[in-house]
Amino acid sequence: MNVMMNPRTCVHPRGKFIVGVHRPRFDVKNLRENETLEILGQSEDGSPVDNRVNFPKTDIHEPKADLIYEIANPFPFRGATFINSAWADPKVGRTEIIGIQPPPPCSLVQAMDRFIKDRGEDEPLSEPEKIRFLEALPRPVRLGLAQSSTDPGELAALARTCCKILFKPESKIPWGLGYKKKKDGTTIPDIKDHEVFEVLVNNRFLPDEYKEVLVLRPGVQGKSEIIGEVVSENGQTHVFEYLRRNSYIPWGHFASNMANDAVRYRAKDLSSEDMEGIRHLYYQRIFVRTAEQLNLRPESFRKNLTPEELEELRKSILDALESAPDTPLDFNAALWGWNFGFGSAQSGHRLHASHQMIHQQNAMIPGQVEDRSGRPYDCFSFGDLVTDFIHTFKKTHGISFFNAFLEAIRTNERTDGRFGESSLIVFEDENIILFVPKAQVSEWELQIITQKECDSILQADTGTRRSLDLGILTAVQVLEALGAQMVTSIELSGRLDRMGSGQHLMYSFIPRLPYAPGTFSEAQLRWISGCYPEDFAHACRRTLDTQKENP
Repeated sequence: MNVMMNPRTCVHPRGKFIVGVHRPRFDVKNLRENETLEILGQSEDGSPVDNRVNFPKTDIHEPKADLIYEIANPFPFRGATFINSAWADPKVGRTEIIGIQPPPPCSLVQAMDRFIKDRGEDEPLSEPEKIRFLEALPRPVRLGLAQSSTDPGELAALARTCCKILFKPESKIPWGLGYKKKKDGTTIPDIKDHEVFEVLVNNRFLPDEYKEVLVLRPGVQGKSEIIGEVVSENGQTHVFEYLRRNSYIPWGHFASNMANDAVRYRAKDLSSEDMEGIRHLYYQRIFVRTAEQLNLRPESFRKNLTPEELEELRKSILDALESAPDTPLDFNAALWGWNFGFGSAQSGHRLHASHQMIHQQNAMIPGQVEDRSGRPYDCFSFGDLVTDFIHTFKKTHGISFFNAFLEAIRTNERTDGRFGESSLIVFEDENIILFVPKAQVSEWELQIITQKECDSILQADTGTRRSLDLGILTAVQVLEALGAQMVTSIELSGRLDRMGSGQHLMYSFIPRLPYAPGTFSEAQLRWISGCYPEDFAHACRRTLDTQKENP
């Protein structure tokens, strides 16, 4: 195993993971001149507690600090993971403690009613009084309530403080939003506090009739055109595809949203048909746009492609690319992502992107544009970093990186060297593996990898696409069941017209966990973890088994 690992990766060419072990022991010169001794308080028996330990009189000798495991990410451009054994060891053999407790019920107006009752007053706050009370609250408190309240009535009242809602006569049922005109003559919703509004509409405890009026009804979020749709035979699944013309992604992007008559705010509410519908719109859009570049036209028009038609179109694209390999596509990379969950702090800091129910985004990336001087400029795609790396790995070691990677996943040994649960695999079928990365960029990161070479979704046949859909749904549902409320999911894929690179299609699911903000460590691609990946994989499998037993 004494092989120089160049390029830097934890995947050994013989199909093993390499783990560095830091055993810190050191001496430190004491350069302080003065002492600032203070009494900090007193213990239960009344004896004083001081800070004398903070001002040693000698040099420092540390014989045995916490063991730290350093694991280079399989892909060098993603940095390295550092696992603190003092944090991870207590979870060994006790994977039931891996998880986050759900937030407790929260209602300020109910607390006020209890306070009024405790004072001996009989009358709780009336509906108009609740609205006036909520309006009088400091804005950070209203933001906190919009995020944390689990009281539908309170959230409905809070909605009335931040936007103009129209109600049916003699009814508390909203039917629409009030609109106002801007100076340029355009009409926009009459929203008084956009930030509170944004947080509020992402709270699943807001009554569905308010969600419908405030954010879900087609058109209420703006003039983005709906250019695709999936409706299941039983009518339970309904997905719209929106076009975002002026996007932060050059050349626009597409968003596949659960429709207003299929409300889904939690991963557990998503069915396999829902996920297949959302993903179908992604496959369909990428395949149709690629076919157009090759002067291919699907037979159907103004119609959703069936799975069979989608597969025929995919095969036609592959045939066209094979017959004209020197004809590059102007847009030759797919971009896919999913921001699941929403979070905002009372300070106003956005903790995660808006989802406004469940939606996924996709776009296509050009191969080149021109710089300001008219010269070719190569456009960035995250998957290119994988392509570049596996070419370097093959050149250095003479074997396929992904063959070694898959072998390392299957033959994994525990990071801490103990006996016990060692598998990283959470779920697999003949097409994909859902697993815990040996080196995680978030303590609960999960990944999917195709079992066979598959540069992009263009090489994913019907069976592989179904496996990917199921794997994506499983990953997010498991993370949510463990307590994750915000998950960023991304696809790592190669260029559509550069097949045969040895690349495997991958997906990464990155939760945002409490007490783990991005800090200087993460900015330097040093990912800090307090859990061994093998124990987290065991926790995921246990959770998945529980979900199967209690669907």
